Amino acid sequence: MKDGWLGRLRDEVAQAWAVTIKDMKVYYLRPGMIMFGLLMPFFMFFSFSVRREMAAAQGVARLLALTVFFTAAAAGPFIIPLERRLGTYDRLLAAPMSLLTLLLGKTAVGAFFAIGVSALALLVGVVVFGASIAQPWLLVGGVLLGSFSFSALGLIFGSIPTRNPGDVMMPSTLLRWGLLFISGVFIPLEEMGAVARAVAYLSPLTYAQDLMNHAVLGIGLLSPWLDITVLLVSGVLFLVPSILMHRRSRRLGY
Repeated sequence: MKDGWLGRLRDEVAQAWAVTIKDMKVYYLRPGMIMFGLLMPFFMFFSFSVRREMAAAQGVARLLALTVFFTAAAAGPFIIPLERRLGTYDRLLAAPMSLLTLLLGKTAVGAFFAIGVSALALLVGVVVFGASIAQPWLLVGGVLLGSFSFSALGLIFGSIPTRNPGDVMMPSTLLRWGLLFISGVFIPLEEMGAVARAVAYLSPLTYAQDLMNHAVLGIGLLSPWLDITVLLVSGVLFLVPSILMHRRSRRLGY
């Protein structure tokens, strides 16, 4: 019985990994992924940081939070509707694997993309701007958990029953902008009023930014363990509506 359970687990992991590798090879260099996942966070950062006096480490912390957030959440809304239109998603749903395995594989696609782009942003910050990392283990944990959580968030929009990526990219981008503006990325939590800070706590990006502050600057307003817990729990919770919406999409024929 034990070997059967372990064997099934190994099979599910292998299937999820196969989905991830396939999507990484096919979609990473598509224009939609490059625009919304690679270029947008850098454009956002430079547009908001121009003419603002900030230390190199502070800028790197903000850039990392933006990169993880926008890059990870861009994969699901772009890849899944496109696969529905091409007909390849139907074959994945018909494969002998669970829906959760398929969605975890899709989540890993956005997570790995965000990890790679974040590594590039970190390299630029350290080599070009001379920033230093106060707590490297927190940085690794923040990038990994943030990438997983925000990729799962993007998966919710990818679960909308449509075959056109444009139908979900716009609402997905609007939500990310909304979460960005209520979070503590460009206005630190300690500078917010009581009401604005209470609203900021509703955004998972706030906790990712605070964790990046701990990792890069060595200081943050919240406990790093609270940041880690919120990112982990939110990533798991984001998978729930994705599963429910995918089941509904299958009933509707998408």
